[in-house]
Amino acid sequence: MKRAALLAVLLLASACSRTDPAAQFAAAQKAFAAEDYAAARTQVLGALDADGANRDMLLLYARTQLKLGDGDGAQATLTHLEEAGFTSAELVRMKAEAAILRGQPQAALNLLGQDSGAETWRLRAAAHSALDNAPAALEALRRGLAADPRNYALVHDYARFLIAAQDYPAAGKAVETLRQLAPGRLDTLMMAGTLAAQQGKLEAARKSFSAAADAFPARVEPLTALASLADMEGQVDAALLIVARAAKIAPSHPEVIDLSVQLASEKGDWETVRKTLASQEATLDPRSANAMSYAEALLRLGHPEQARAMFAQALLLSPQNPYARIMLAEAQLAVGDPRSALRTVQPLSDSVLAGERELDLAVRAAQAARDPSAGTLLARLKSPALKANQQLANTGQAALARQDWPAALAAFGQIPGHEKDGEVLRRMALAASRAGQVDAALGYADRALELAPRNADMLHTAALVRLEAGRDRDQMLRLMKEASRLDPANHLFRADLARAVAGGG
Repeated sequence: MKRAALLAVLLLASACSRTDPAAQFAAAQKAFAAEDYAAARTQVLGALDADGANRDMLLLYARTQLKLGDGDGAQATLTHLEEAGFTSAELVRMKAEAAILRGQPQAALNLLGQDSGAETWRLRAAAHSALDNAPAALEALRRGLAADPRNYALVHDYARFLIAAQDYPAAGKAVETLRQLAPGRLDTLMMAGTLAAQQGKLEAARKSFSAAADAFPARVEPLTALASLADMEGQVDAALLIVARAAKIAPSHPEVIDLSVQLASEKGDWETVRKTLASQEATLDPRSANAMSYAEALLRLGHPEQARAMFAQALLLSPQNPYARIMLAEAQLAVGDPRSALRTVQPLSDSVLAGERELDLAVRAAQAARDPSAGTLLARLKSPALKANQQLANTGQAALARQDWPAALAAFGQIPGHEKDGEVLRRMALAASRAGQVDAALGYADRALELAPRNADMLHTAALVRLEAGRDRDQMLRLMKEASRLDPANHLFRADLARAVAGGG
């Protein structure tokens, strides 16, 4: 089977022009060095068409397959090399990376054995991440960096881990190391842009992503990043134009598909969403943005029962997701179950952060269910105070995004009833913690946890303020582990748990 797979890809090369294989191999090496892996694969396939047993060509072909995320193809190529008698430590590491891409992280760890090289630690970290063992992944990254603190791939993966954990000061240091090691590499530019975007520095992010797009015109990642920035700023049509450019390069690239779905959803083009994702319906993660866009498309196109089932599963797996909660309530209302819809939306409509959408949905559900709360909900919806509260909430959220912690605290603190609302208190705890107001942060976080003791977000925040303050380690670990247990797929929770177990940033 493996030989057949390799034979199939080699036969594919017969379509290539029969030019000098040495020249094609040189072109492939040049494309690989320029990080144009698709072109490198095309060129090396052409070279292999004339010299299919060439070991160096096969190794480069396997490397391009790994860079392109083709674990099955890389595995077939590496097996062919082994059967031809080639062995090396690099080949073993490449097999381990292929196993990770194929969804076999434990097999990767077994292959790596006791090897203690820097690249091996990077692969161990990737395997542990795939096994949802963030503490082990962080430990592997740190051990690798201890062995070789200037290993580019290790520093890159460490920076990515720190950004996921929202440890922006440490991530900034890692990105600066990337700039020192290779300022012009695609990954350096992309990581710098990602960090800037996460910190609300959108102009700096745009500058970095634009530089990447100019330097690497054959890669879609800078374009999808620029499209995401445009979308964040409400420029949906501009984002669509950028995605169209990316689609000309790689129409089936996951980032291109994801953004196309997201933007079609924002435009209300539900038929496009349905057509794009229909073939993936059985494999969509219920919590993913694509799955929920697909479910909303079904709802809008007249299939509310199917949408209800999908949103119910999403909310079960991610109970703190407000979009899943709102859309489940919409679907329940659409199938004629207004009482369930009211129960579903109530945690959102009861909050002082509730906006027109949440309150309108609650009013419609309450009226359809003939619930006595309908009058009170309608009065809140019509109240002049609603817009004022929403303005304060938006001001506070914008301040969080730009890391203006005093402004965030001031805005949230002016919302009437904030002291009895767990979500507002949670946000104030984060702002106070980042502002260095440790006692205030602990007070806000603990009060939020008292109001919602089984809420994973509240548990995580109560743990995080302790982690960042260096206080109550035992309680911090208990809270962080409980948050991760309740929401095991949350990348931020996993990253912070790893930091907590390791003892800090």
